[in-house]
Amino acid sequence: MTEMNENPLDLLPEVLLAASAVLGLLFGAWLPRARQWLVGVLAVVACVAGIAAASVAAAEPALTAFGEAFSVDPVTSTSRIVVLGGTLLVLGVSFRPLGGDARETEFYVLVQLAALGALMMAGAQDLLLLAAGYLLASIPSYALAGFRKDGPGTEAALKFYVIGALLGVLMLTGITVLYATGRGTGYPLLGEAFRDAPRALIATGAIGLLAGVLFKAGGVPAHFWVPDAVQGSSPPVAALLTTLPKIGALAALFRLGEVVFADSTLPWAALVAVLAAASMTLGNLGAFFQQDVKRLLAYSTISQVGYLLMPIAVAGRSDLAQQALLYYLAAYAVTNLGAFAVVCALPHSHTVDDYRGLAKEHPLLAASLVVCLLGLVGTPPTAVFLGKLEAFSAAFDGDYAWLVALAAANTVASLFYYLRWIVPAVSRSGSPQPVEGNRTARVIAYAATAISLGLGLAGGPVLDALTGPINR
Repeated sequence: MTEMNENPLDLLPEVLLAASAVLGLLFGAWLPRARQWLVGVLAVVACVAGIAAASVAAAEPALTAFGEAFSVDPVTSTSRIVVLGGTLLVLGVSFRPLGGDARETEFYVLVQLAALGALMMAGAQDLLLLAAGYLLASIPSYALAGFRKDGPGTEAALKFYVIGALLGVLMLTGITVLYATGRGTGYPLLGEAFRDAPRALIATGAIGLLAGVLFKAGGVPAHFWVPDAVQGSSPPVAALLTTLPKIGALAALFRLGEVVFADSTLPWAALVAVLAAASMTLGNLGAFFQQDVKRLLAYSTISQVGYLLMPIAVAGRSDLAQQALLYYLAAYAVTNLGAFAVVCALPHSHTVDDYRGLAKEHPLLAASLVVCLLGLVGTPPTAVFLGKLEAFSAAFDGDYAWLVALAAANTVASLFYYLRWIVPAVSRSGSPQPVEGNRTARVIAYAATAISLGLGLAGGPVLDALTGPINR
């Protein structure tokens, strides 16, 4: 049995992020406009301190806090490090375009709150806390999507909000049904109760719950907001929307499958496997002929959710599922953010043709783009290659060979639309839009590329560190 206590230090990374957001909002009210960047620096310090705290907690035995509502185990620790690291990258690509903006402070605060919501979803071991994390991750994201207050941003925020509100209501309805069925909201209690509960009630509640969690993950059938919201948002916000909420949502889905639904009368594995197949296939089909680079990456992220759902489908059925999901989450996050960092470095390049001649003018930036895009395909030695290999192995070990075959076919097919972007970028003809001196975005693109390659080459030790039981 794991230790249970009410020590706030068990949630130190979350506390640091929340404190930084509150202090940043207060400081922003007093700082002159030329010094609003100090709030961003405070956010960076909070993220670095949170990563350090999460790393220390990862070496300790698993425990639960606050009435077993929040779990600190390998899933939570890995999600903390990945989310906070991703937040650092998002903050980094935001400093240049937001410098001197009248609402610079608000942007940094909203980014931290959205990341905090993702962390709460990842560690939640109670349906009510999961719902609270969903709201905390969603509401700041709506504001960020429309932050520029232009036409596309307003449309993106409106579509994002309407779909999120609808699916959020369905999620709360599903939680209500599951509470009525299991007489509680804690995951261990529900896991026991669902072993003999009526399948119809569990199915009704699970579908409503999935509606909300898949909305945050951007998976089918709750994916309709992703292309419009990502295309209408600024590049830093688009990077956040396609990365940070997914980590919390997918970690939450894994915990639900492992603790709540693994032994229930509901065919949870088959349901998630179908959603995985639909997400990877429809995401690829939508990306095939996209010209706008942000919209292309938006459909790409839908397909990536399909691959990430594979180890979730076999949670409780394969010993490889946990490390496959956690490693793939880290690999996808750094690779996707690397691709978006290149987009941030070229703010006036909106279509794939606008990148023509990038290798001639900015060879290092072009190399970063090529590595990240081929990494999203799953090309060795990038981290996503090993992540996909682990995910495929876990699905095969869980008796879902058909899903592995479909995922392999989708991986080959995805090369088509990534090459439609890579070929113009490495072409010797043409000239891309100017970089405008956004050195931070370029440095982050180079760093993310290096981390993706390093994570792929050092995959063995990293995978070993991701093993360990989760709280039940």
